[in-house]
Amino acid sequence: MSTYVYGITRNSPDTNLDAYLSSRPSGVGEPPQPVRVVGEGRLAALVSDAPEGLRPKRRDLLAHQNVLTEAGAAGPVLPLRFGGVSPDDGAVAAVLAEREEHYLQRLEAVDGRAEFNVKADHDEEAVLHRVLADDPDLRAMGVAQQNAGGGSHEDKLRLGELIVTAVQRREELDRAEIHQALSSAAVDSAPGPDGTGRVANLSYLVERDHAEEFLSAVAEFQRANPQLRLQVSGPLPPYSFVE
Repeated sequence: MSTYVYGITRNSPDTNLDAYLSSRPSGVGEPPQPVRVVGEGRLAALVSDAPEGLRPKRRDLLAHQNVLTEAGAAGPVLPLRFGGVSPDDGAVAAVLAEREEHYLQRLEAVDGRAEFNVKADHDEEAVLHRVLADDPDLRAMGVAQQNAGGGSHEDKLRLGELIVTAVQRREELDRAEIHQALSSAAVDSAPGPDGTGRVANLSYLVERDHAEEFLSAVAEFQRANPQLRLQVSGPLPPYSFVE
């Protein structure tokens, strides 16, 4: 049977894998497959048997993340994305041996740290007020058209184009300002996938002991920027900071 791989951690007493496994985290599959450890040298992989026909269903996605989240409480973990399958335990051990130094370096980089993802969208009405407040000429043009009963069709199109351009500029400014405000409370950052249609989709690697400071920075920025809606997810396994 193939081996499903959740993540990689240190194979040492400090990681306390025995205590982790005693909690019996439920793995993927129906019924859930028990999680076990494949140790090789100074590394260990958290694995289970790979169910046949595994699909990214909600239960299995949550099980995958739960295994990694619980393991993160015992020590640093390099998480694999959902669906990582190896031919067998021996193949997993071979990779751990081949790339031991690389994985140990990455584990050191995420030790005591967690990922927080920040997504931002514009509140359409609030961002319109913001761009008009920031541009007196654009605001005056809008007032003049309103006083003229809306203006001609061409005038409306022109005003609409100028507003769209102003909102796009605001998106760029907001994206930069979000990162400027939050990056100082994190030790690293990474952009999220392109094509989300959001103003921003950013991930931050944050010291677990300073998580409240990071969340306070998010809340403070939100209060000062009502044109944005911020959504924070975390603490998460450091998916965005593992090759």
